[in-house]
Amino acid sequence: MRNTLDGSATDDATPDGRTLVETGEPVAGSMSRSAAGLLFDPPGARVRVDERLAACLRRVATDSALLPVPRERVRAGAALAFAVELTVTRVSAGRPVRADGFLAPDVGGRAPADELAEAAVLAARQTPEEWRVRHLGYLLAETAVSPDLDPGVVHRGLRLTGELTGRQLVVLAAVGRRERTPLPMAPLPADPRDWAAWGALEDVTDLQRRGLLDPPPAAPRPGGAALPRLRMADLRLTRRGVLVHRLLALDFVRDAAVTAVLGALDLPRS
Repeated sequence: MRNTLDGSATDDATPDGRTLVETGEPVAGSMSRSAAGLLFDPPGARVRVDERLAACLRRVATDSALLPVPRERVRAGAALAFAVELTVTRVSAGRPVRADGFLAPDVGGRAPADELAEAAVLAARQTPEEWRVRHLGYLLAETAVSPDLDPGVVHRGLRLTGELTGRQLVVLAAVGRRERTPLPMAPLPADPRDWAAWGALEDVTDLQRRGLLDPPPAAPRPGGAALPRLRMADLRLTRRGVLVHRLLALDFVRDAAVTAVLGALDLPRS
């Protein structure tokens, strides 16, 4: 037993954690209740989440249940619900939860998965752009089924994600789906007067500088010769860009968001 903030006793068995996941409904929709059932009432569920991963997510849910800021509880619950959603999808597609020690507690009783889950939920709690919450939950799921991604690499990717604007993540999504949705062939504006276009171009250039997109920004030519005009169709994800794209499952970014970014640059789809 433990005491809640109002002094009443509650069972450590987890009703608070289940409520926390269900609280994510304003962001994650009715799927939050299904995810809560999978985590906290597995015998009654038609599908299963690997018990080692479920235990990790239950611990984070219980620890987050008494957060003092209501909207942070909503985001935390939604992130965990999204993690459950994508895990079920990945496992059903033949990608089992990893068995390489990622979910195994160390001598202190903590597993790498516990640390990562806390970090991802913390990021979800703190973002005002609530569409990101979905992808931070997906990061947990993608890592849980990816034995090639060690915890250090994932934490690096999560930190890098926190440094990017929402529009930059959408740009990475657009470049990552270029094979199925071709990017515009028109040159990017050189010095746009419109603030929306200027801001969007700054985000693209910053992604190049950070090494998430190739080619890097063109260096000035001797004598002030004109630089070649970059096109969206010229852009490619670098290794760093692939990491962020994969961890956040940016394939799931909505087409409307990609269209909006291209619209800000005033670039029609080809």
